[in-house]
Amino acid sequence: MFDKDPHRPDRFAATPPSGGQAADDRSSWWQTGQLPGAATARPVAGVRQGFLTMSFVWMFIGLLVSAAAGAFTLANPALLQTAANGFIVFLLAELALVFIISFGINRIGALPALGLFFVYALLNGVTISLIVLLYSTDPVTGEVTMANVQSVVSAFLGASAIFGAAALYGVVTRRDLTSLQGILTVGLVGLIVVMVVQGFFFASWTQASLLISIGGVVIFTALTAVDVQRIQQGRMPAVKNGEAASVIGALALYLDFINLFLFLLRIFGGGRR
Repeated sequence: MFDKDPHRPDRFAATPPSGGQAADDRSSWWQTGQLPGAATARPVAGVRQGFLTMSFVWMFIGLLVSAAAGAFTLANPALLQTAANGFIVFLLAELALVFIISFGINRIGALPALGLFFVYALLNGVTISLIVLLYSTDPVTGEVTMANVQSVVSAFLGASAIFGAAALYGVVTRRDLTSLQGILTVGLVGLIVVMVVQGFFFASWTQASLLISIGGVVIFTALTAVDVQRIQQGRMPAVKNGEAASVIGALALYLDFINLFLFLLRIFGGGRR
């Protein structure tokens, strides 16, 4: 009897109107993080907060997938050997997935991109298992030692604490952290260049490795706070709707945490930098 409005407002920009949109709200809770019929005094902020919540949910599930894949790899010598032989291939595949998700999400859609994110997390878990094994074994005997395992645990706990504190700061601060994005990007590119140069020409210079690791921790701590604020404010780039923003946000937060862990592992690992 009534015509349906073909120009529905974007869920990322404002809260959907009540009534006829109830079914859509119930079917898209995984995208918005908003329960059906939930009211909020600030509709736009409430919806964006929902996308931040879902970004954290997908990010933590991705970490669980990585942890499970890493544990399974370490428990299977044949798979571990395959991962070691194809380490570069795995890294290239992960890099390709990051680019596909980041720049192709508007074309492939949010749900397929989320699936690719979990595939990336699985592959990353396999490769990280090799790094964890390297830092867990004694360089002389090749055996796993408690002291080396403790360095891995310390790196993980440290990364969790730093990530949590930076994320909380990004949520509660009133300062505009997004203006730091350009500076941090330049710093990250510079850090990668220095790491490549150091790896080829100054591999035995442990002081340089320590400084690089500290710089990496600083950069990714700041990026965590910036990324949280960007998601919260709906400023994630290269996305046309909020559903895609939650997936891109999860990928950004996942990368922040993993890199924090790896740089802290270089610090706690001592000579294995």
